[in-house]
Amino acid sequence: MTHSFIYLASQSPRRSQLLTQLRVNHELLLAGAEEDAEALEEMIGGELPLAYVQRVTRAKLVAAQLRLKKRGLPPAPILCSDTTVSLGTDILGKPADAHDALTTLTRLSGRTHCVITAVAVADGVVIREAVNISHVRFLDVPQSDLQRYVDSGEPMGKAGAYAIQSQAAAWISHIEGSYSGIMGLPLCETAQLLRDLGVESSR
Repeated sequence: MTHSFIYLASQSPRRSQLLTQLRVNHELLLAGAEEDAEALEEMIGGELPLAYVQRVTRAKLVAAQLRLKKRGLPPAPILCSDTTVSLGTDILGKPADAHDALTTLTRLSGRTHCVITAVAVADGVVIREAVNISHVRFLDVPQSDLQRYVDSGEPMGKAGAYAIQSQAAAWISHIEGSYSGIMGLPLCETAQLLRDLGVESSR
């Protein structure tokens, strides 16, 4: 069975842009006001970064499947994804405030961290999953530069308190892995999952 479009259960404009880059027609399937989407991303004490990002992605997928059924929308595959940043076993999630963002960026300065993105696609009861792990090296960044970045508001809502497609790219000296995965949706793995489920690209 082939599919001409999918549902993207993500508020991230970057993920939508990356799907467009793959020429995948998609419609947003976002949480309603009655859903507590942020609660799905809450951490469990002692949970390792890889287990965390996989669990959150699966939870998002289950919530999206229920949302699709509740709204009576036409059936189509659903794609969910989650990205986290880690230093060793520490998960550096979305900053709670400006102080938290500055603390996170200070920890990343001059060090190599991991960016882990999990992807899950469901077509009915059939689920395909993939994980991309990339390594990112930051230069030693002056505290004044970190503060200006925090003051710009860019770190808020971003795992690890930065976006690779923002001015923070000037601090990245080395990447090992997937640039699109660091953005939030690894294109190679995603394309394979969609092919496996018969999702066609537009021409």
